[in-house]
Amino acid sequence: MRTTIRIDEQLLKKAKQLAIQRKKSLTAVIEDALRESLARQDAAGQRPPVHLTTFSGKGLLPGVDLDDSASLLDLMETTDDSD
Repeated sequence: MRTTIRIDEQLLKKAKQLAIQRKKSLTAVIEDALRESLARQDAAGQRPPVHLTTFSGKGLLPGVDLDDSASLLDLMETTDDSD
């Protein structure tokens, strides 16, 4: 089947170079890449869901900022064993 697509100029240049290296047509290189991409997408959709183990607790302490990694590290290094 013949169709027209728009491809980024640099991407097309690399695809043409790959076709020359592999002694294949540009069409074959593009078809192979598309098949591979679709196969990866199909395989990713078939993965079983991940279940993370969670633990109950008191939640976050007042004033804890999860976006401040330095403060979190300081807080973890100075644990309070009075719980």
